[in-house]
Amino acid sequence: MTKSAVAIAIALASLIGLSSCANTANGLARDGREAGNALDASTHRVLKAGAN
Repeated sequence: MTKSAVAIAIALASLIGLSSCANTANGLARDGREAGNALDASTHRVLKAGAN
Protein backbone atom coordinates (compact mmCIF):
# COMPACT_ATOMS: atom_id res chain seq x y z
CA MET A 1 0.00 0.00 0.00
CA THR A 2 1.14 3.49 -0.67
CA LYS A 3 1.51 6.06 2.04
CA SER A 4 -1.57 7.95 0.90
CA ALA A 5 -3.70 4.78 0.98
CA VAL A 6 -2.49 4.06 4.51
CA ALA A 7 -3.27 7.65 5.54
CA ILE A 8 -6.79 7.36 4.10
CA ALA A 9 -7.36 4.04 5.88
CA ILE A 10 -6.20 5.53 9.18
CA ALA A 11 -8.43 8.58 8.69
CA LEU A 12 -11.47 6.42 7.97
CA ALA A 13 -10.80 4.20 10.99
CA SER A 14 -10.44 7.30 13.17
CA LEU A 15 -13.73 8.73 11.92
CA ILE A 16 -15.55 5.47 12.64
CA GLY A 17 -14.05 5.32 16.13
CA LEU A 18 -14.94 8.94 16.90
CA SER A 19 -18.50 8.55 15.68
CA SER A 20 -19.02 5.53 17.92
CA CYS A 21 -17.69 7.51 20.88
CA ALA A 22 -20.15 10.31 20.11
CA ASN A 23 -23.01 7.81 20.01
CA THR A 24 -21.93 6.40 23.37
CA ALA A 25 -21.70 9.87 24.92
CA ASN A 26 -25.15 10.79 23.60
CA GLY A 27 -26.56 7.53 24.96
CA LEU A 28 -25.06 8.17 28.38
CA ALA A 29 -26.50 11.68 28.44
CA ARG A 30 -29.95 10.39 27.47
CA ASP A 31 -29.75 7.67 30.14
CA GLY A 32 -28.80 10.27 32.73
CA ARG A 33 -31.78 12.46 31.83
CA GLU A 34 -34.13 9.46 31.95
CA ALA A 35 -32.76 8.39 35.34
CA GLY A 36 -33.26 11.92 36.67
CA ASN A 37 -36.83 11.98 35.39
CA ALA A 38 -37.54 8.58 36.95
CA LEU A 39 -36.09 9.71 40.29
CA ASP A 40 -38.16 12.89 40.17
CA ALA A 41 -41.34 10.95 39.41
CA SER A 42 -40.71 8.44 42.19
CA THR A 43 -39.99 11.25 44.66
CA HIS A 44 -43.32 12.87 43.80
CA ARG A 45 -45.13 9.54 44.30
CA VAL A 46 -43.51 9.04 47.71
CA LEU A 47 -44.31 12.57 48.83
CA LYS A 48 -47.89 12.25 47.59
CA ALA A 49 -48.31 8.92 49.42
CA GLY A 50 -46.98 10.45 52.65
CA ALA A 51 -49.39 13.38 52.38
CA ASN A 52 -52.43 11.07 52.52
